[in-house]
This record gives sequence, structure tokens and C-alpha cells, in this order.
Amino acid sequence: MIRRLRCSSCNRIHHELPDLLVPYKRYESQSIEAAVTGSAALTVAADEATISRWKQWFSDMAGYFAGVLISIATRYNKSVEGVSALPQSSLQRIWHFVGDAPRWLARVVRPVANANYWVQTRSAFMSG
Repeated sequence: MIRRLRCSSCNRIHHELPDLLVPYKRYESQSIEAAVTGSAALTVAADEATISRWKQWFSDMAGYFAGVLISIATRYNKSVEGVSALPQSSLQRIWHFVGDAPRWLARVVRPVANANYWVQTRSAFMSG
């Protein structure tokens, strides 16, 4: 169950995102994380095409996620010195903010989604 909450300030309905979910993905964040880092054997029944799509999705989004995390840190007056100055991969810049311990993807997804920076890639077509 995903809880729906109404904001008393803006009167909009927001959805509470559990840590194990990645928006618009059908597998839990730990499975996607294992595929992206390639550090652990996958224990989920996913075909090679799905794993390849996960890797491509993360590769496409990693720079954006790093930028959003820098933006969020700046908003809350956290230090971001040296994050982009060093020649690092996007994944290493992300790990600067959330660490590289297990469940790091969940620690990326939650602030990005809750700050309303999650990129919606789905589109709906309505017939008239």
C-alpha cells in the first residue's frame, strides 16, 4: 500500500514512497542497484534485456541524479565543495552524498522523488 497524504499548505495530494520502490520500475531498488553496480549476483528473475535497460536507464539518469542531490544539499546549506571538481564518474558523485553502502539507490530515489524532481518519462494519450 502506498499512502496518500494531503498537504495542509498546498492542499495537494502526495504519495509516500517506500524505500524499496523506484518510481515506474517493476522491480525493487536492490535488484536494480545490484545490476547497475555489477557488484553482486542478481537474485531476481530478470532477463538480460531488462538488466540492460536498467543499466541504460541509470547511465542516462546518473548525471541528473547527481545534479539534483547537489541542488538539494545546497538548499539545506550542506557543503558541496569538491564534488564536481574531481574527475569522477556520476556514480561516485552520487556516492559522495548517499554513501556506497547497500541500499544506496533507495537513498537516492527518496530525496529526488520527494523533492518533486523525479523525471516522468511516461506519456498518456487520451482519446477524445
